[in-house]
Amino acid sequence: MTQTALALTELKSLLNEVCDLNNANAVLGWDQSTYMPSGGGATRGRQMATLEKIAHEKLTAPRTGELLENLKSYEQELPYDHDDAALLRLARRYYEQATKVPSEFLAAFSEHSSNTYLAWVKARPANDFKSVQPLLKKTLDMSRQLAEYYGYDEHIADPLINLADYGMKASTIRALFAELRSELVPLVKTITEQPLADDSCLLQHYPEAQQFAFSTPIIKRFGYDFERGRQDKTAHPFMTKFANGDVRITTRVKEHDFSEAFFSTTHETGHALYEQGINPAFDGTFLDNGTSSGVHESQSRTWENLVSRSRAFWSYYYPSLQQQFPAQLNQVSLDTFYRAINKVQRSLIRTDADEVTYNLHVMIRFELELQMLEGKLAVKDLPEAWNAAYQNDLGITPPNDSNGCMQDVHWYGGRIGGVFQSYTIGNILSAQFFESALKAYPDINNEIAQGQFSTLHHWLKTNIYQYGSKFTANKMIERATGRGLDIAPYMQYLRTKYGELYTL
Repeated sequence: MTQTALALTELKSLLNEVCDLNNANAVLGWDQSTYMPSGGGATRGRQMATLEKIAHEKLTAPRTGELLENLKSYEQELPYDHDDAALLRLARRYYEQATKVPSEFLAAFSEHSSNTYLAWVKARPANDFKSVQPLLKKTLDMSRQLAEYYGYDEHIADPLINLADYGMKASTIRALFAELRSELVPLVKTITEQPLADDSCLLQHYPEAQQFAFSTPIIKRFGYDFERGRQDKTAHPFMTKFANGDVRITTRVKEHDFSEAFFSTTHETGHALYEQGINPAFDGTFLDNGTSSGVHESQSRTWENLVSRSRAFWSYYYPSLQQQFPAQLNQVSLDTFYRAINKVQRSLIRTDADEVTYNLHVMIRFELELQMLEGKLAVKDLPEAWNAAYQNDLGITPPNDSNGCMQDVHWYGGRIGGVFQSYTIGNILSAQFFESALKAYPDINNEIAQGQFSTLHHWLKTNIYQYGSKFTANKMIERATGRGLDIAPYMQYLRTKYGELYTL
């Protein structure tokens, strides 16, 4: 073997070990959120911190840097879209990021996040913000320190945003949100001035087992492979991946709200379809993940909203749902049900929000994050600031902190900064990708109305999924749609769908 081949083999072996450690850590995180007994909490935090520290030390070892330096000329000789070139680009980026942060700090942050999550699980149902306030204060301090380690030119949030959505900054997102907000606010106002849709049909008793009996065959038909995945229950739904052959989803069930579990399930399935669709040759490498949080979120929103909340989808599946729940739905028309699942209202909970108001929830969180990181908002004042923002933007005030600043797990299970913008980026991209899929295959909506999803899945796998992290998000968007991030398809989608629903 040549020296280049030997160096590449050694580097790949080293990076495989880093991935194995990270994936083992993900197993511990999945268990913590599903089946772990509460007594294991403190120890679990330490275990996860240990694995993160070892993975970080292995990635930042001097030998990793030497190998990357030795392979520079090889990388430059390769075509941009060569798998090795992509792996070396990504490895260099991760190495340069990681070497800026001490492993002891990352381990401490990991353990703190685990302990904070366990405290949040207890505090939220008890409406006890004060018990988690000091933990959240420490999270903010550590998030600021993390940003300082990475360094930044403009805004302290920039390096944290960059971790999730590479190449984006606070200024970029603020401009994007301002453009979107100018379009959304008038639409929300026009719709919410009309009588609310009747969603009482969704708020009857839907036994858990029957809900799963209905949803499981559907996500299989979407393309979710249960031979390489499973579904479990949790407090806050998520998707996690341990290998190309082990991609798991979770959901949250409410027996008196059909929409909770069904749309959580289709949302997480969208994430899982992305991960299951990545080229199997990337298994165990840095390429074996979605390219950014925003692109990832586009897939969950595609399958949750553009597919599962569409009239085409329910024109096929509503008779089956009525058969599963005859007492609840036999007297409810398709039109009534369709309006119910697409009800637009000024609401408190982000994860329950409709498509039209959802992004306002994200914008509130994004601005609060920036204010906390800038030092303009203290953690002790977060509940008041949260309530004021909701009153100002959505015209409602949370009755308690459980449905206010404690409702999302993100700040209580990770960092503050760069964790919410991806949801809105994903919403925008979902429509942009779907538009391109329709241009390639104009019959996709007709196929959805027949319970067929293979053409849509094929287009997404061909243009997005298979590449994993081989290309940056910006490059991926351009390759798949022929242009950069654009809100026009998303606003057209909302105006068309909700224009018909509300006769605008």
